[in-house]
Amino acid sequence: MDEAFVRQLMADVRDGTVNADDAVRQLRRLPFADLGFARVDHHRSLRQGMAEVVYAPGKTPEQCAAIVRELVARPSGPVLLTRASAAQASAALTVNPEGERYDATVVWRPAPPRSERVVLAAAGTADLPVADECGVVLAAHGLAPRRLNDVGVAGLHRILAEAEALESADAVVVVAGMEGALASVVGGLTAAPIVAVPTSAGYGSSLEGVTALLAMLSSCAAGVTVVGVDNGFGAACAVLRLFKSRERAASDAGLSGASDV
Repeated sequence: MDEAFVRQLMADVRDGTVNADDAVRQLRRLPFADLGFARVDHHRSLRQGMAEVVYAPGKTPEQCAAIVRELVARPSGPVLLTRASAAQASAALTVNPEGERYDATVVWRPAPPRSERVVLAAAGTADLPVADECGVVLAAHGLAPRRLNDVGVAGLHRILAEAEALESADAVVVVAGMEGALASVVGGLTAAPIVAVPTSAGYGSSLEGVTALLAMLSSCAAGVTVVGVDNGFGAACAVLRLFKSRERAASDAGLSGASDV
């Protein structure tokens, strides 16, 4: 249940097309729905601008299906099931067949297209699963990231060839394992906000992503935002929060301007 729905419901009550009792019934489940094993948050979209997402690990296929069903039944934005096994995805799609599966992520009711330009750069082919998770979450929220695959610093010319795309981006997500140097390189090529994702890919003392994580946190390119190891989902959410903040600022500026006229 998002802000647009609540506004429309209020307008319908005002216009008399929906009576007060019906409106109360629709709003009664707004804070959350208690399924016994889960309290499904229907208020998250109003608070954060992003709908609740179902994290599949640790849940049974039946629980995944039931939570998704509860979310899909309420008017709101996109619904996602992330890190799902084949059995979890199958169960959720059997109960809610209108979804679309993208490897370990399933999406229902994707948002309409948005205009912001996002570049999603993966250092190596081994980093693609994490980049793919990020890309699916962004796409579910209406963003179509430009993908730059296999542009790691071992062949620096590959990312330098994409300087124009980086310069014109509204946000850049950098996914890299090994020593995580790509985030610093990209940070020196663009003024766009950068979200860096360390991955667990790497030899020797990569320490399952810890080396890349610490390198990104220590980046000499000022202002790089870093999420946890292999957290493509979190990187997408960071970009979405950034754009939501911009929207709010633009809206507040418009309201302020209108009051001055």
